[in-house]
Amino acid sequence: MWTKIKWGIRLVLIAMVAAFLHYTLPQRDVVRLTGTYNRMTEVGANSIFYASPDSGTTTATVDRRDIRFIEAVFPDGGVMVYRNEDTGWVWPPYFKYDSSNLQAEATNYVSTKEKPEWVAVTHYGGRMPIFSIYPNAVKIRPVDGPDVQLIPWVNIIVLGLLALGFGVLWRVWPPFKERMIEPAKDDLNNTLDAM
Repeated sequence: MWTKIKWGIRLVLIAMVAAFLHYTLPQRDVVRLTGTYNRMTEVGANSIFYASPDSGTTTATVDRRDIRFIEAVFPDGGVMVYRNEDTGWVWPPYFKYDSSNLQAEATNYVSTKEKPEWVAVTHYGGRMPIFSIYPNAVKIRPVDGPDVQLIPWVNIIVLGLLALGFGVLWRVWPPFKERMIEPAKDDLNNTLDAM
């Protein structure tokens, strides 16, 4: 019974870490941009998925902000809408301060179906229409075509370092437990027995 509970807790923790990494690490989509616009958006219960408001913004119960959006189409015809907000110094650490410039670049890359111009949009986050959550575009660059192969070097390095750190902890934990935790538990038990 306890073994199943332990494995259940472990699986929930692994799923939470995987969801956190999937949201935070950069992803790239090869798309054709179809439009850009600004919209006054109410940021309420889903505010965790949006950037912090600009300094000087009113702190009402419902946060209304002018947010930039970029519309795109995938090669297979699927659509995507990205938001374009500065991240500043908060999490995730993209240190993005050029959302105005990125919006101008996106507008410049808008193309038609008859004469497509393909771009790679680097973003973090995901799209959840039911909660009005959009991925935040970080960078746009032109690519040769819709079937270009993009290697996610940043993700490979970050996941490799996390795996290395986990491997080191996996090797260091048993001796640490044997030398430090077990004697402390024995001392505590002896003290409690003496009382």
